[in-house]
Amino acid sequence: MTSDTTPRTRALYNGDCPFCDGEMCSYADYSEARGLPIAFDDLNQIDLTLWGVTEDQATRLLHVVHDGTLYVGFDAMLVLWDQMPRFRFLARLCRTPGLYTVLNWGYANIVARYIYHRHMRRKSAGRLRPSRRPAQ
Repeated sequence: MTSDTTPRTRALYNGDCPFCDGEMCSYADYSEARGLPIAFDDLNQIDLTLWGVTEDQATRLLHVVHDGTLYVGFDAMLVLWDQMPRFRFLARLCRTPGLYTVLNWGYANIVARYIYHRHMRRKSAGRLRPSRRPAQ
């Protein structure tokens, strides 16, 4: 790869989670169609030591590396949205003082926890399905 096509942004997501997989696959399709330098890594298809996180950490919250800096949780989502023209306004809006605090808390304490616990129930019941996205 040349430096022009090397991803400046990488997102680590759980491809076994239908919600996470659907969301990240839609972002990946959007990014690929526009030639955006964003890569999407399914935590189930890569060596997590490259990210410096455990499987549990990666499963609990979205992780994004942008220009060498690691972002986790809601901040990771905002950084990812910043890289996609369609979502930049939403990222700016979500950073509004006051609104950011509420959304960040809601993501970490409600949304991410709910998604994580649903995933763990599916996993313990043996009802996981692999990502629809091939390994990169």
